[in-house]
Amino acid sequence: MTVKITKCFREDLQKLQEISIETFQDTFQDQNTPENMKVYLEKAFHSEQLERELSNHASEVYFIYFNEELAGYLKVNVNDAQSEKMGEEFLEIERIYIKGEYQNHGLGKHLLNKAMEVANDKNKSKIWLGVWEKNRNAIAFYNKMGFIQTGAHSFYMGDEEQTDFIMSKTLA
Repeated sequence: MTVKITKCFREDLQKLQEISIETFQDTFQDQNTPENMKVYLEKAFHSEQLERELSNHASEVYFIYFNEELAGYLKVNVNDAQSEKMGEEFLEIERIYIKGEYQNHGLGKHLLNKAMEVANDKNKSKIWLGVWEKNRNAIAFYNKMGFIQTGAHSFYMGDEEQTDFIMSKTLA
């Protein structure tokens, strides 16, 4: 088993768009209406939106490869790029997704470790993320990795308001 993490750049936009749509749909399509999924996917993963994100110096995206195959990705934000005002000491994990066939191989842990490495490099002492309250597997994983629920915020899937738990961790 070989695992490799590489930084994503603007020339990787199409690959990022494809894996973003695929992993988001696989994760959430069974719990949401097709209409709301379509609206969200078209807005969140539109090529212009992803290009803006890749151009933002306060955000970074990383691909993870498992045996040379693109298996998932991570997006982190600091400072103004954070989706909530959490403070200068925080790094946000905005997205962390692994393709279904590559789950349960420890790749999520590799991506979380990468996020913590980036946080340390940027002198951030805390890390946070939002996770849908109904995503029990993800919540259990984050708890196992030392995150605790510290709040909640609204997330809109199309016209449906959903609740994300805010989970955070203080770095050693």
